[in-house]
Amino acid sequence: MTVVYIDSLFLLNLIVDYLLLLGAARLSGAALCRPRLALGAALGAVYACAVFLPGLGFLVHPAVELAMAGAMVLLAFGGGRRLLRSFLAFLALACALGGGVLALSLMGARGVGLERGVLSPRVDLGVLLLSAAGCYAAASLVFRRGMAHGVRELVPAVLTLERRQVTLTALLDTGNTLTDPATGRGVLVVEGEKAAPLLDTPLGEAQLRDPVGTLAGLEGNGRFRLLPYQAVGVECGLLLAVRLDRARVGEREYRGVLAALSPTRLSDGGTYSALVGAMET
Repeated sequence: MTVVYIDSLFLLNLIVDYLLLLGAARLSGAALCRPRLALGAALGAVYACAVFLPGLGFLVHPAVELAMAGAMVLLAFGGGRRLLRSFLAFLALACALGGGVLALSLMGARGVGLERGVLSPRVDLGVLLLSAAGCYAAASLVFRRGMAHGVRELVPAVLTLERRQVTLTALLDTGNTLTDPATGRGVLVVEGEKAAPLLDTPLGEAQLRDPVGTLAGLEGNGRFRLLPYQAVGVECGLLLAVRLDRARVGEREYRGVLAALSPTRLSDGGTYSALVGAMET
């Protein structure tokens, strides 16, 4: 009879699932929100404990396992265009880890603990680390393009302009290369609606969609300028931008940075309202 200690089982799978979700975020380029990753990992750890309870043997069915993986990814990353990519990255990492542990066990490694499809506390730490490193390396080859997008993480941001401040959530995306052509510095992209409290005269969506005409009406205010950009489906577009006094993003502070005002929302579900690329303090 196999004896399983629920506390050890929960802790082991909580840590492993968190690392798998973190790896999936890195590989897929999804926005990284660590509290949500922890919630997704906690769901996976609860599932790992539940499969050992009497009468819940149906939980090891592949369809249930797949549904649970989907629920973990949805909880960790929310909806959005990268959800499917994150799900596939998570599955790739999980399968690679399981395959690595199984391969090492077939080669005679001791202390390998895969029971009912989940990691058992009997697993040897060295075997687990070796398998994890191998599976991440293998999956990164498959998702190399996704990794090229850089780090994407949600951080708090405080924007200041002439004693006015707004606090919002920004997506730190080091793969974002939008820069000020005059200085070469990185540029913030902020939803116009969220930036309204910073301005003497709030600018609506219609005004921001006509940056040239709006700038003409702001003649004499040297803080505003036009910023060229390129995007999918937009060969050469213009955004109205305002120069801030300072912006505190996470633990870093930037002075005199441009904030481009977007006429539309930046995220599908409103998770963030600003984009921050690679910037210099």
